[in-house]
Amino acid sequence: MFDFGSDLFGRNRSSNPIVPERSVASQTLMIVVAIMSFLTCLTFAAVTIVWQQASHWQSDISREVTIQVRPVDGVDLAGELRKAVALAENTPGIERVTMVDDAWSQKLLEPWLGKDFDLSELPVPRMLILELNPARPANLNGLAERLSSDVRGASLDNHRIWLDRLNSMANTTVFVGLMIMALMLTAMVLSVTFATHGAMTSNQEVLEVLHFVGGRDAFIASEFQRRFLALGLKGAVAGGGAAILCFFILNIWARWNASSPEADQLAALFGRFQIGLAGYLGGLCLIVLIAVLTAITSRLAVFRYLAKMT
Repeated sequence: MFDFGSDLFGRNRSSNPIVPERSVASQTLMIVVAIMSFLTCLTFAAVTIVWQQASHWQSDISREVTIQVRPVDGVDLAGELRKAVALAENTPGIERVTMVDDAWSQKLLEPWLGKDFDLSELPVPRMLILELNPARPANLNGLAERLSSDVRGASLDNHRIWLDRLNSMANTTVFVGLMIMALMLTAMVLSVTFATHGAMTSNQEVLEVLHFVGGRDAFIASEFQRRFLALGLKGAVAGGGAAILCFFILNIWARWNASSPEADQLAALFGRFQIGLAGYLGGLCLIVLIAVLTAITSRLAVFRYLAKMT
């Protein structure tokens, strides 16, 4: 005896699916999801690189402060430098004091002044680099006051202005990147919604028959959800996997060409071009998120469509 309900909802569901397994719309949607996944993973990796490099720069800058001693007419510059060194070394929380000597200063000025110049004839300030102890904060305000009163032409720079600018730049870049990711995911959700409506419109007669024989909305939504989950997973794996592969290749290229001019330019712009474990794990999480988001979007679109149809 032919069991219509069992044959329709059970055994023959895989051989006669409600949603066509292979259609132009399905293949197009999978390509769209793959492209969006690729771009989203690229954006996430770029945001990760910017955030990591900004953290490294902030950490490096915050561990050091500098003392600048400017030449003053009638004042022994070497004696003022010795005073500044003594004040810095006697300040708790300062681990090391390094003087930028004449040879170092001359090397720093070579790109602009060349090699044949006399540093003593130029009013070049002398610099002291102070390395701070992270476990024991130094009283930099007190040191700045003592330098101002005891050392002629001395000033303390804690790089606070540059840190604030760096924080602002990094936060702005991360915010823009997250907004771009949100726009990409929104475009993908809209594409899935339109594809779901198109699939249901093309199969409206089948849906009407299902309603006539007692098919539940939850069952129909589950069929579409299962199909679009598979499409979303395939597209996300293809796009996200391609993005991860690209960054893996770039990491290998950066290691092999560490001493090349191209690598130096890349390092000057981005620092160490490494995504790290967090970037790869984030890419995998985005792949799963996109697949799940595709399935949920399809399910909600089906329920809205069925509500209008009934």
